[in-house]
Amino acid sequence: MESWLEKLGIRDVNDGVFHGEWTAGGEVVEQTSPINGKPIAKVRLASADDYERAVHRAHEAFLKWRVIPAPVRGETIRRLGNALRELKKQLGRLVTVETGKILAEGEGEVQEMIDICDFAVGLSRQLYGLTIQSERPKHRLMEQWHPLGLIGLITAFNFPVAVWSWNSAPAAVCGDSVLWKPSNKALLCAVALTRLAEKVCRSHSTLFRP
Repeated sequence: MESWLEKLGIRDVNDGVFHGEWTAGGEVVEQTSPINGKPIAKVRLASADDYERAVHRAHEAFLKWRVIPAPVRGETIRRLGNALRELKKQLGRLVTVETGKILAEGEGEVQEMIDICDFAVGLSRQLYGLTIQSERPKHRLMEQWHPLGLIGLITAFNFPVAVWSWNSAPAAVCGDSVLWKPSNKALLCAVALTRLAEKVCRSHSTLFRP
């Protein structure tokens, strides 16, 4: 295994399901690079039971995450953005190797994730609601935003990581949880990115304590 892949948490065989723990009971597939046809690593796919468990755990996570103050959720995304900065070259290289994009495009996708994290951090302190004049005496109309719930996200191979961030970072600061189905042609990108997000959340879990 290449050292830069190990730095991303990629192993020879990788479980493809994460719901607080890594697991998978489906078939094992080999990811090869479209650049030269050489194998990169293997991923064990989800079984039907894995899917049901992931949905259940994601909903449980939503019930806890929605009551975390939005600025605290934003701080988590800020730290994710910083972690992406540290591994920009490695993640960009993985996008290139797994999808065939040129290196500038691979690193560009990671930069898009960093940019959207910065945007979402600001958004976490701007979840405002309008106050509206009422026609009824002694009444006030107030608009209040509430988390939506568990968000389903499906991404294509040609934007294997950027599209994840476009949706998951704003969803996270708004209090929603996300269930991600990546393209089968970019499974290692999804594993690497999920491992990075897991590391950030576990390292800063004290943020979530009341």
